[in-house]
Amino acid sequence: MKLYSGPLSMFGAKAEIAAREKGLDVEVVMVPFDMGRLYQPKHPEVARINPKGQVPVLVDRDLEIFDSTQIFEYLETRCPEPPLWPAEPTARARARLLEHLSDEVYFPPIVRLMGLQDRPGDPAAVAARAAARAFCDDLERRLDGASWLAGRFSYADIAFFMAQLFGDRMGAPLTGDHPRLLAWRERMAERSSVVVVVGAMAGYLLSVGRPLPPFVAAIRARAMA
Repeated sequence: MKLYSGPLSMFGAKAEIAAREKGLDVEVVMVPFDMGRLYQPKHPEVARINPKGQVPVLVDRDLEIFDSTQIFEYLETRCPEPPLWPAEPTARARARLLEHLSDEVYFPPIVRLMGLQDRPGDPAAVAARAAARAFCDDLERRLDGASWLAGRFSYADIAFFMAQLFGDRMGAPLTGDHPRLLAWRERMAERSSVVVVVGAMAGYLLSVGRPLPPFVAAIRARAMA
């Protein structure tokens, strides 16, 4: 099994964390990337397999798939243990919806912030932070009495953890108004799969002179210990 990812790919990190949670032997191929040209030129295998030319791409024998959510679904079918979706249909549907919301509702405002970091007062930046905060407010309520976002540890936790990591980097951090989410994030940060994957991402950020949010710096320290 081979996973094509990138050193700052949120979606690639999602897939790698899931594979590690499953205990799968996956060769991770980091495609060419730099802060100026980004993913240009495209890795030829990624360009061949994914019409969008984006990571992550997973190759397992004669199967070639892309998109982190599709990779989640394949890993769950190929390796049912340990389960990363709830077994009960309603709980599973809710977990899948949370994973989708993390990618498609929470993350787009974070993407908008990527070009506005030097203009935090820009109305677009203010609106993006407000949207991210509203999403976090909702998850804070959902975590009442729970350790994980969907009842038990799941792909929903992996998805939002990585999305929120980028949110923190782009100026939409969790605050003291979200104590349950902060405690949840610390539980996530202690998982060995997260330590390995985020520790490597943090190392790349440091190598190109980018600052680390304190919780990411703590993960990097765990990875180096």
